[in-house]
Amino acid sequence: MVTLTVALGIRHFIVEARYIPSGSMLPGLQLQDRLLVEKLTYRFRSPQRGEIVVFRAPQAFDPALKQDYAAGPLRCFLVNLPFIGGLPGLQEPACEAFIKRVVAIPGDKVVVDPNGRLSINGKAVDEPYVERFCASDQGKGCQPLRAVVPPRSVLVLGDNRANSWDGRFWPGTHFLPDDQIIGRALFRFWPVASAGSLVSPDPTTQAPATPSPAPAP
Repeated sequence: MVTLTVALGIRHFIVEARYIPSGSMLPGLQLQDRLLVEKLTYRFRSPQRGEIVVFRAPQAFDPALKQDYAAGPLRCFLVNLPFIGGLPGLQEPACEAFIKRVVAIPGDKVVVDPNGRLSINGKAVDEPYVERFCASDQGKGCQPLRAVVPPRSVLVLGDNRANSWDGRFWPGTHFLPDDQIIGRALFRFWPVASAGSLVSPDPTTQAPATPSPAPAP
């Protein structure tokens, strides 16, 4: 009993394992990848651009969705236990967890164009982790967004811009409140061939690539 209590305490307050259930973070994170999500960092600082976060489903905090998917903390606690949550009939959308990337922080003026390309405070952002943009020239554009991130919130988008239900589409609020973040995705431990750190720098602070000098005549 003591061992179980300690294990649950570690999982709830410090670190837990999660898996990738969808393709919204392709190609960087593949379906069924296993990650370690740490829960201490955001007790001491706010999320930063570029970080991958796990958070409660929009049905738990979006005003337009919450009214249809209300679920108490006790139910969500039980649903999210590894040995209970998979039982038939216990699934609850408001208790699920999502994983996306923080692309904007409070005060940022954000523009996401129909291709899914991002601009922050009037400057285009180079996002090397995004390979799947939307083909707006073929009539399959993404949902655009133009907004300012409010206090104590962040904007999160999926790396797979063409197939991600993220802040662009949430009907009641486009932003993720800080207090709905479960933790920061820190390390991928499975599959072994892809194991490694998931810590990413803020893309808005990276210097542009320096062009190669022209060859001497």
